[in-house]
Amino acid sequence: MAINIDQLTEAELIELNHRIVARLKFLREMRAHAQMLDFSIGDRVCFQPDGYPLVTGVVTKYNRKTVSVLSEQGQRWNVSPGLLRRAEKPVNPGELPPTALPPGKHRR
Repeated sequence: MAINIDQLTEAELIELNHRIVARLKFLREMRAHAQMLDFSIGDRVCFQPDGYPLVTGVVTKYNRKTVSVLSEQGQRWNVSPGLLRRAEKPVNPGELPPTALPPGKHRR
């Protein structure tokens, strides 16, 4: 599909840009929403943040683009649903590696 943009005015190009950005944002949100549907509130999940140990917790809320997870250490995380996996089994808190963040802190 070839679109000739050489004949468009600056105002038309700006409007086209806004429409493209809005469409890409919509597609990203739809993809995230579809991934969110793989998880329910209360599901045990885990994810691996860069530079931190594996985090296991419970899904507490759906956000627009992310899922809120309450970790077993009491931290709240907003995580892209594409990064989540179902937790295999309940983890004994004594088996977890030490937390990378002090209690009550979270990474955004």
